[in-house]
Amino acid sequence: MAGHFRPCHECPRLNRQCDNNPLRLALIGYGNVGRTLAALIRRKQPEFPFVITGIHTAHHGTAVGRRGLPLAPTFGPAAKSVAEFLDAAHADVAVELTTLNPVTGQPATDHIRAAFARGLHVVTANKGPIAHDYAALREEAEVHRLIFRFEATVMDGAPVFNHVRNNLPAMKVLGFSGVLNSTSKIVIETMEQGGTFEEGLDAARRMGIAEADASYDVEGWDSAAKTAALANVLMDARTNPQAISTRGITRLTPERMRALNRDGKTARIVSRAKRTAKSISLRVRAEVLDRTDILAAVPGTSNLLLLHTDLMGTIGTVSIRPGIEQTAYGVFVDLVDIFRQINS
Repeated sequence: MAGHFRPCHECPRLNRQCDNNPLRLALIGYGNVGRTLAALIRRKQPEFPFVITGIHTAHHGTAVGRRGLPLAPTFGPAAKSVAEFLDAAHADVAVELTTLNPVTGQPATDHIRAAFARGLHVVTANKGPIAHDYAALREEAEVHRLIFRFEATVMDGAPVFNHVRNNLPAMKVLGFSGVLNSTSKIVIETMEQGGTFEEGLDAARRMGIAEADASYDVEGWDSAAKTAALANVLMDARTNPQAISTRGITRLTPERMRALNRDGKTARIVSRAKRTAKSISLRVRAEVLDRTDILAAVPGTSNLLLLHTDLMGTIGTVSIRPGIEQTAYGVFVDLVDIFRQINS
């Protein structure tokens, strides 16, 4: 390999970089989050020497540059597979940024496994693999002595998983309650103001917050995937979105929402988990809430998660009007965590 670059899995110090080496990244997917992440990496490079050595996309092709790629790289023909791309990128970390598939979590899960097989640490913003296969992926990472991070999967980068991991030792999560889908709230608020369901969906699409298939948002599948991901990581639930009782907002009408609004109420898709003596109960429902309920207090694109714990009671994380920048920052935080660990 040219120069002093060498993947960390080839280093004599297993899974650690030489102190003066950059952290090389292979991005799988280069949509809004990927481009925003690349700009953030460029801005923070004096503090954190991260270098993007490869980008692989489904639509634009593949770009590889061992000494780093520009923000607008020239893409060549697509690599025949993600495995071939990762071999060519000579990276230390694979960053999985493809579109959510809430039904199977694929192909993102296979991308992560291909990275592990090549000795790469992994960061993902795709909740699908965490919602469907977290336990198996965690065990694969442990077997290979690799780091696996996914902070941006549930709350657009607001600290949830890292917060529990780093700041709440010995605490047990007994359950959680959350309002975690922005598109459904935009639709509800549009109907409360006299608009139609479709007008609310169009507003969410213009804001860039709706899933590629917006039915995932309004039917509750995005929330179910987030619920499964939270339960898998924080409660070792070993579940998937299809196993969660789910009902979205498609039955709500403008007339119903205006009537609730007059009565001081609203509706939200609420994710709930509760640990019982024998199992973990999970559900996602469009619930009618008093406007004074804390779960109804976050409007628009803002989100709220409450963790119910054995040692800290109920604690919360709120994300106020997050955007692409916050999601990209969640990925960046995970990269900083990996960089610090392999250089410690």
